Amino acid sequence: MVVPIRLKVNGKEYDLKIEARATLLEVLREQVKIKSVHQGCQEGECGVCTVLLNGEPVYSCLTLAVQADGTEVTTVEGLMKDGELHPLMESFVENYAFQCGYCTPGFVMKAYYLLNKSDDLTEEAIRRGLVGNLCRCTGYVNIVKAIKAAAEKKRSGNWW
Repeated sequence: MVVPIRLKVNGKEYDLKIEARATLLEVLREQVKIKSVHQGCQEGECGVCTVLLNGEPVYSCLTLAVQADGTEVTTVEGLMKDGELHPLMESFVENYAFQCGYCTPGFVMKAYYLLNKSDDLTEEAIRRGLVGNLCRCTGYVNIVKAIKAAAEKKRSGNWW
């Protein structure tokens, strides 16, 4: 069954016709053409598909697109400004917080959420906040360092 939905993705409105059983991940990748939202486990275990839905992190592989009707979705592309990387994204680059990069968009979105809640995060709070996002390449050390560096940027006013 095809149903209409309206999404605001990274500030742009979309009126879409989707299969009622389509996940938000499928709609973002196939109809909206957002390629940073990756498909991993499809069970909500790896976090590579993490996006913000009305400011809250969700696994887009487990969220039906019809559940997102009328909401605002933010992906890593939505953090960029005039083609420039967000300071959080710069911190990931500066701290070598990725290797293959497959999981990076999910980590960035979860980190963005955490930093919007507080810019005074301890290492323990960061690690606890990243539960549900997996990386097979980095060992998490540089990811945590990048988030700490981004928190410092935010405290110093270098944040959008």
